Amino acid sequence: MLESLKELISEQLSMDAEDIDLHTSFRNDLDIDSLDLFELIMAVEDKFNIDFPSSDAEKLDTVEDIMNYLRDHGVDG
Repeated sequence: MLESLKELISEQLSMDAEDIDLHTSFRNDLDIDSLDLFELIMAVEDKFNIDFPSSDAEKLDTVEDIMNYLRDHGVDG
């Protein structure tokens, strides 16, 4: 699942997947704004066929947060 997320994030943010790991913070490390994060969450929803309520999406700060959320909601990757 990590590799799939890294690919998706690198495509969405036009960056090298090698620069992304479990602990990469969207706000602190990648310095993305709320619109970029919203678009990234939408792409994750499409790829993994899941909906993130906005209250949950606001809590997602790292790649690991998204991975844990997906696993906690029955998505295997």
